Amino acid sequence: MVTIKDSVHDHIGVTGVAEALLDTPAVQRLRRVRQLGTVSLVYPSANHTRFEHSLGVYHLASEALDHLGVAGRTAERVRAAALLHDVGHPPFSHNIERLLYRHTGKLHDDVGDLLASGRVGAVLRDHDLDPAAVADIVAGEGRYGQLVSGELDVDRMDYLVRDAHHTGVPYGTIDHGRLVRELTFVDGELVLGEGNVQTAESLLLARALMNPTVYQHHVARIGKAMLRRATERLLNETEHDAEAVRRWDDADLLATLRRTDAAAGFADRLSTRDLYKRAVWAELPDVPESLRTADRERVRRLEHEVAEAADLDPGSVIVDVPPPPEMRESSSRVVVNGEVRRLDHQSPLVSALRVAGQNQWRFGVYAPSNAVERVGRTAVRTLGLDIDGALVSDVRRGLDATLDEFG
Repeated sequence: MVTIKDSVHDHIGVTGVAEALLDTPAVQRLRRVRQLGTVSLVYPSANHTRFEHSLGVYHLASEALDHLGVAGRTAERVRAAALLHDVGHPPFSHNIERLLYRHTGKLHDDVGDLLASGRVGAVLRDHDLDPAAVADIVAGEGRYGQLVSGELDVDRMDYLVRDAHHTGVPYGTIDHGRLVRELTFVDGELVLGEGNVQTAESLLLARALMNPTVYQHHVARIGKAMLRRATERLLNETEHDAEAVRRWDDADLLATLRRTDAAAGFADRLSTRDLYKRAVWAELPDVPESLRTADRERVRRLEHEVAEAADLDPGSVIVDVPPPPEMRESSSRVVVNGEVRRLDHQSPLVSALRVAGQNQWRFGVYAPSNAVERVGRTAVRTLGLDIDGALVSDVRRGLDATLDEFG
């Protein structure tokens, strides 16, 4: 057994197949992939990595398995999946995942090929574990896949606490110890035991508060949009293959972007934190549905129209349309009076948080700082936005500033 000191869970003991997997290249690469990508542009201490998080998920999965009385090869399979659940992440984690998906058809949990080959595959087979079975658990399939990737998974329990710890934001604090202890299976479904409606609500509330403050902070979103645009140019204008880029780390990608003429401008801005600024920051009711559901091709055309009307180069305007707000955790199951019920059918808090999620949603248009006001007013006309509250220059700053204003 090897014991590792962790900033969140204190000492983590790693044994068995997980210990053998620790020093494989696929797992060690995660030391060089930031957990929160461009969030570090807002919170300088948010430099924790996918490696730390993977250890935390392994630790919580081990505790859950012990509590559930799962042992033997089944437990080893789940522990391996917990440690390996993020080996499919590309550089900067989720920031460029969807872009690479368009080229590869793979998301970060599509790890069957990774687990079957190389050192990882050899270690799994040496411990009499089928790589395909481990990959299925990573993808959330089967009885124990729910524990690694589901609505009550240990992945979420770790990242909320870890992200709150490293950003210094208190909203992600949850009682992960109780959550793990109260997990149980009912008819093959992973649920929280009797008397835990508030425990489930705490997980939902933490996610809802962390979203605007950390995950969707406007500076992080601008950085993400610029990184995505630079990587898109790299793939479109060079010979670099998206499958190869998926296996890079953060430094590999940033260094390559700097050496690529089409992407170097964005890379330099990211490196020096010379970011675009918000020209438009519009609430859900201000944005036409046709714009909220626009596909990538239409968004590109609109960017060019706004840039042309504002007398700027096409690359000087970024239109950022986030997906509709969702609350996966709201369908978590909790035992109430001996009956398994969905949390959103039991808790009035869920409805309030759904409304909060819609109120937190923002449509963004970004541009260089010297063109912000021009682009903002041009975008409002060109995109058919309701001008009330859309222009950043119209937002009052001061005592009434909202959470997404700081940073």
